[in-house]
Amino acid sequence: MSSEPVKSSYNTWGTRRAQAAIEFDWPIFFTGLGLLGLFLLFLGAIQFSTPNLSSTDGYFHIKFAEIMRDQGLRPPFPWLPLTILNPQDYADHHFLFHVLLIPFTYGDLRVGAKWTGVIFPALAFWTGWLFLRGQRVRYAALWAVGFLAVSEAFLYRLSMPRVQAVSLLMMILVLHVVLTGRERWLFPLTFTYVWLYDGFPFIILIVGCYTLSRWLLEGRLRLWPLVYVGLGVGLGLLINPYFPQYIIFIYHHMLPKLTESSSASVGNEWYPYQTWTLVENSGPSLLVMAAGAVALGLSQRRMSTQTGTLLLVALLFGFLLLKSRRFIEYYPAFALLFCASAWNAVLAEVRPAKPWLDKAAPVLLALLLLPALLYNYREARESIEDTNPYQRYAEASAWLIANTPPGSLLCQTDWDDFSQLFFYNTHNTYTLGLDPTYMESYRREMYELWRNIGRGRVAQPSQPMVHVFGCPYVLTDLDHENFLDEAAADPNLEEVYRDEYAVIFRLRDSAAVGYK
Repeated sequence: MSSEPVKSSYNTWGTRRAQAAIEFDWPIFFTGLGLLGLFLLFLGAIQFSTPNLSSTDGYFHIKFAEIMRDQGLRPPFPWLPLTILNPQDYADHHFLFHVLLIPFTYGDLRVGAKWTGVIFPALAFWTGWLFLRGQRVRYAALWAVGFLAVSEAFLYRLSMPRVQAVSLLMMILVLHVVLTGRERWLFPLTFTYVWLYDGFPFIILIVGCYTLSRWLLEGRLRLWPLVYVGLGVGLGLLINPYFPQYIIFIYHHMLPKLTESSSASVGNEWYPYQTWTLVENSGPSLLVMAAGAVALGLSQRRMSTQTGTLLLVALLFGFLLLKSRRFIEYYPAFALLFCASAWNAVLAEVRPAKPWLDKAAPVLLALLLLPALLYNYREARESIEDTNPYQRYAEASAWLIANTPPGSLLCQTDWDDFSQLFFYNTHNTYTLGLDPTYMESYRREMYELWRNIGRGRVAQPSQPMVHVFGCPYVLTDLDHENFLDEAAADPNLEEVYRDEYAVIFRLRDSAAVGYK
């Protein structure tokens, strides 16, 4: 008698296991596998069309990940002592992203960085396919291929070895959990995102779009999703490897962008596109948004919370894109998801009366995708090929390592030269890098002086370099002709190195070097 229940339980478990094996959806499995392979091949062909990295920041990220691998997850950061990233105040606002990069640091760092620009966006697009399937959108695989077709600028930006692709993946996961009622997952997802990247306010805005959509379309104001997000943000900031420096850094990092109070010339990504440039590099994404609006007009039913949320999110990032071109990293993806959701509702309404649409719709969608895919592939390749040579500062860095004391401060005339210099040379420290506002927020008058020196507006530049910055060495590229003229006329600056990319000067009398 006692053995019978055990036998029955075993048989039931064995039967369920057999049924699960029979019910495994092999077509879906191979569709997902094929899509992932397509994304990897397409993005890989773009990425490896040049040996260079598509983003100068990528050189910093992969090098710092290697340092974390060798020295621990919280290594000292002595390299930008005259900025808010000085050794005492340093906070890694890409902490978890740098952890994700560590597996790519074995072998050639540059090649590893390029692989991150293939694998991370491919996974983000694949997650978009899973999202569409989870929302029961028909032709999800074809819609997901649309990620490759909506914008060449979108492809180019996500091909950079930067956090944006992982950020997009996380945003899609957040949308999935709120739209499927798994809102408790917002807490760990938001907590993780805070450690990933200081762009976590986007998660608050996305969940706010869901909350507003549900209130407007269903008349139900449910605040628990925002509560879970708030808990995730709060604990992510408090239980953080860089608490409390991370919070202080966010203030200094975000304030100049939000208030436009900075006089620093930041990277082009923070400035808006010209209208026609946006049409040229992202025209399909604008058409996709318009097509989604047309679908709303054709539908006879009330808009669903799913479609309403995606509409609000797409409009949010569309508005941000008008302010800053860097949001091209997100807007096309959400415009596509909105369009897919809107047309899914229309097709569901007309399908019973016109069953032929099941065959016609995917064919039409594929025909629309093909020319956009070919165009974006060509344009994205051209964009990534038109980047700075990866070896630009390799030889100058080698000279600095061989001829300067460890930790000696190097003054550059361009803030964005830091990442490529850092990639080759962690032997020296640098005046500023990653973002010019990091020095401006630290000491505004110092930043203004540095900028005037680089523009050749300061006669005898060796004097402030010694007495204000404490730099015994200066590096400039050959485009800074006004500075080169001033340096040539300065008796206390000696040219000690020159190649086709860079010139290095040494201060003849650097005994007085020190900070003020």
